[in-house]
Amino acid sequence: MKKQSGNANTMPPTVTLDRPITHLAPTVLDIEASGLGRSSYPIEVGYVLPDGHAYCTLVQPEQDWTHWDDSAAALHRITRELLHERGLRAREVATLLNTQLAGQTVYSDGWANDFTWLNVLYEAAGMSPRFKLENLRSLLSDEEADQWHVVKAQIASERGTQRHRASSDARLIQLTLQRIRAG
Repeated sequence: MKKQSGNANTMPPTVTLDRPITHLAPTVLDIEASGLGRSSYPIEVGYVLPDGHAYCTLVQPEQDWTHWDDSAAALHRITRELLHERGLRAREVATLLNTQLAGQTVYSDGWANDFTWLNVLYEAAGMSPRFKLENLRSLLSDEEADQWHVVKAQIASERGTQRHRASSDARLIQLTLQRIRAG
């Protein structure tokens, strides 16, 4: 993998796969959150484009975003301190997402939660998304859906995926869809 950097006037930093993707998949978005429940909020947003470019950023909590679930933090290993030090403000994240994903249909495997957290982000930013978030399940036949968890676990094992973070999860979701579609 090669890292590419960007600046404020260009695309955000991306990660490019060293090998080409043979079965294109849609753009996949994943959101890590402060926990589950009514007061939870996004703390990290990541996506992977069909060409394999990935982007991920931490989200600095707004003043009224106070919910914190220690069990969720143990899973994603993101601290509140890290969010305040390195996270981008909600408006910056929403602007980046709108710039990079404008006009696209973007898919999530945790649509109900990710849809809610995306709305929390955009409400704080005072903006609306310029892309559509859809449930990944809409792309799967019943047979493919039945294979999903087994194939996803196989890929995670093969990749040694240990990090439960937004861009890693989005990549895993995209690779799972590609493998299922490839048969």
